[in-house]
Amino acid sequence: MKPNLVVLTGAGISAESGIKTFRDSDGLWENYRIEDVASYDSFEKDSELVTKFYNARRRQLTTCQPNEAHKQLVRLEKKFNVTVITQNVDDLHERAGSTEVIHLHGELTKACSVSDKQEIYDIGYHDITPMDVDKNGNMLRPFIVWFGESVPMIEPAAKAVEKASVLIIVGTSLVVYPAAGLMNYAPAGCKKYLIDPQRPQADLSGFTFIEEKASTGVKKAVDELLA
Repeated sequence: MKPNLVVLTGAGISAESGIKTFRDSDGLWENYRIEDVASYDSFEKDSELVTKFYNARRRQLTTCQPNEAHKQLVRLEKKFNVTVITQNVDDLHERAGSTEVIHLHGELTKACSVSDKQEIYDIGYHDITPMDVDKNGNMLRPFIVWFGESVPMIEPAAKAVEKASVLIIVGTSLVVYPAAGLMNYAPAGCKKYLIDPQRPQADLSGFTFIEEKASTGVKKAVDELLA
């Protein structure tokens, strides 16, 4: 029986594919202020602007490809039962070939009803338009977990980490909760790696720290685990 391995990924793993990180130093996300496009209040105030923003992100995603870090993680499935827990809303893990992916913060390629976030529609890379409605005629919104909203996938993510023999954290600052708290669910004896060009401020005792960008750092960890 294969041991369980969990990977927690953040924006840093997708940055090398050309996707701008959520928390760049200029306080903007693709030239928009984050607070204007990442809360339900902003959607209520200007649903057209927010929908247009995510439509543009979805179209941009069609021009991006999985990078070496995404691809290297797939190699681990030869030896481990791999669960990828990602804070990213792109689909690059799936396109690289990862078979078990938990999206904590939603998915760009899906929409949901404004009246029921559990009513989810797979829209691929198509725009959401005012003509798109749910079965009761309610408008659709991006299937994104915005600031102030609950993170429904955090419980299955925590359960996956609790069973992990190996935990790999890639490209995240470990400042966004509840995702940052997932590492605390790792059991005693779990082998832990953290891969990032900059050491986060979190307590990393017990971690093997690989101070590199995702593409090269992930390959180092994967090579070691498969040796």
